[in-house]
Amino acid sequence: MKVLVIGGGGREHALAWKLAQSPRVHKVYVAPGNGGTALDQRIVNVPIGNDVGALADFAESEKIGLTVVGPEATLALGVVDAFRARGLRIFGPSKAAAQLESSKAFAKDFMKRHRIPTAAYETFSDAAAAHAYVDKIGAPIVVKADGLAAGKGVVVAMTLAEAHEAVDWMLLDNKLGVQHNDAGARVVIEEFLQGEEASFIVMVDGRNILALATSQDHKRLQDADQGPNTGGMGAYSPAPVVTPNIHAKVIQEIIRPTVEGMRRDGMPFTGFLYAGLMIDPTGGVKTLEFNTRMGDPETQPIMMRLKSDLLEVLLHATDGSLDQVTLDWDRRVALGVVMAAGGYPLDPKKGDTLRGLPAETEDCKVFHAGTATGPNGTVVTSGGRVLCVTALGDSVRTAQQRAYIGVQSIQFDGMQYRNDIGYRAIKRGGNA
Repeated sequence: MKVLVIGGGGREHALAWKLAQSPRVHKVYVAPGNGGTALDQRIVNVPIGNDVGALADFAESEKIGLTVVGPEATLALGVVDAFRARGLRIFGPSKAAAQLESSKAFAKDFMKRHRIPTAAYETFSDAAAAHAYVDKIGAPIVVKADGLAAGKGVVVAMTLAEAHEAVDWMLLDNKLGVQHNDAGARVVIEEFLQGEEASFIVMVDGRNILALATSQDHKRLQDADQGPNTGGMGAYSPAPVVTPNIHAKVIQEIIRPTVEGMRRDGMPFTGFLYAGLMIDPTGGVKTLEFNTRMGDPETQPIMMRLKSDLLEVLLHATDGSLDQVTLDWDRRVALGVVMAAGGYPLDPKKGDTLRGLPAETEDCKVFHAGTATGPNGTVVTSGGRVLCVTALGDSVRTAQQRAYIGVQSIQFDGMQYRNDIGYRAIKRGGNA
């Protein structure tokens, strides 16, 4: 079978890498792919970006048996609707269902309507009204852009000055590069929640739910969760903060009501459903946000741990038979460290040559994200998050050590990375 993965980041590299391991997969295409997928002989890059018609034409002409959508922007354009209209098998949510991610206001209103636990909030399109609300509530406070912002559209403002600056960035000068929805520039301003964040990702076939391994992301740019929010600077799986009791609570109080609510609202959800959680010290859980695709960089450690054939799972998902699937996981911990370009997240530097990329081993793999093929077969930086060096280990510390050995062999100008990925799990003592 020929398979198509849409996207060009680290998430798509990991999905393509895993799909290429299936004995039933003849060839994996990635559109547009990156410098890392270009190096893999089992994977073929296709120079198509977010052109829904061109993607569907390619899938038809190449007789693609299954398409998997990586990025949120392509989902928001309605690629799933276009493929289904042509009878092409694709895994992902419809344009309407993808609003759970593409519109923060839609998601918050949906959660309120279906009594899914989340932070108190208000939505604004008028900057003066938003500033007045910030002054009324005070800091800390959270400001979210109502649109797609590549993971950078959330500002956790610890001071009033930071909150007011975020409102101006999102409503006035669009400094974060948000893709606004039809309603124009809007912000969701919500209460600041205390606790520990975790990523909870499931597969949904419209009705049935299949939970993936738990994971935990590190959003801040610098060690000890300092600096600006990013798309994610590293992740590990499993996340010990998600205990069996919390896992059951999330399925019962968040995931199942979301899937049933979407079906009742006439937008049945298929695809990867990602709930960003805040878990408080008493074990209470609230939903920070929804994503309607796999997380990045969570996908990389999750795919490293998945022992099941991903193609077979996705075929069940597109047939509506996920209730027949049981996933097999490597008992070890997987941990990924993101290496970012200089200037990331606001103004990443591009075109720098990567040196010292280590060869893939059984327990360490470098997934590419913001890379491209340079002159004379070199690999150069082409985006903010450049690589995710991902390793397996019997403990968080072992996986961490292996990942950082890989990181330390790589050089490119201006590179940034955190030195403490996994610190929460080590502090908690879970499989440390």
